[in-house]
Amino acid sequence: MIAFAEDVSGITVSFEFFPPKGDADESFWRTIAKLETVHPSFVSVTYGAGGTTRDRTLATVRRIAAETALKPAAHLTCVGASKEEVNAVVSDFAAAGVRHIVALRGDPPAGAGTRFVPHPQGYRNAADLVRGIRALGDFEISVSAYPERHPESVSIEEDLAFMADKAEHGASRAISQFFFHNAFFLRLRDRIAARGIAIELVPGILPITSFARVSEFAARCGAQVPPALARRFEGLDDDPATRNLVAAMVAAEQVDALRREGVKHFHFYTLNRADLVYAICRVLGLGTVAQAA
Repeated sequence: MIAFAEDVSGITVSFEFFPPKGDADESFWRTIAKLETVHPSFVSVTYGAGGTTRDRTLATVRRIAAETALKPAAHLTCVGASKEEVNAVVSDFAAAGVRHIVALRGDPPAGAGTRFVPHPQGYRNAADLVRGIRALGDFEISVSAYPERHPESVSIEEDLAFMADKAEHGASRAISQFFFHNAFFLRLRDRIAARGIAIELVPGILPITSFARVSEFAARCGAQVPPALARRFEGLDDDPATRNLVAAMVAAEQVDALRREGVKHFHFYTLNRADLVYAICRVLGLGTVAQAA
């Protein structure tokens, strides 16, 4: 049984967007306006592989900071750039009013090979990037986490060693890759606590707007898709109304189960759509007149 609205105390959310381009710009800002009513802790804007969306990311966070009450966080990677170039981006973000950076190693651009190779004059990995950002100013720094192991790691233990390194250099929050088995997230949370790593682990929640698309995402990042979940979406490709109802219920069930395990903050991968995320937040009891008050 899902019953969020009676106990909203302490529950917070955040949202991830990718920077809009061209004709998508107007719909993007409508999405921002709708989700602003939920009063998220922050909203993050992604940074394309190799800095390919640098200018659009900067323009987006600048406008969010100037025209909304939201607190923007800018993603940043160290792929294909020297330390000097990355540091210049950090300075641009700071000048735009951004004091929260999501520091990621990043993936190589399509066609550049499958494995990350540091720039000769660049940051070596995410922990090195965190250290560099911390040296440039008093930024809040979030990083990533993989409940089911990073695709390039040999083990969860290696992931934990990297996590400890990132926390030691100044990261205060780790936002997880999306997952559908809560046990993986809870196991990672327990292992972080057992190692004494001082970092907040936040679950990344991905509402399913297209099951085929999510399956592709999952294969790329190593997230398992339960067969029972696949069955719930069978035959709904041409029935978006029913698919959205099922998707909202699936995400609400996942959030409810995590909430009962003591999780208080949820980060939603919006894919620049407001409908499902907004519905889930209303189930949580967020975005209501009482909650705003």
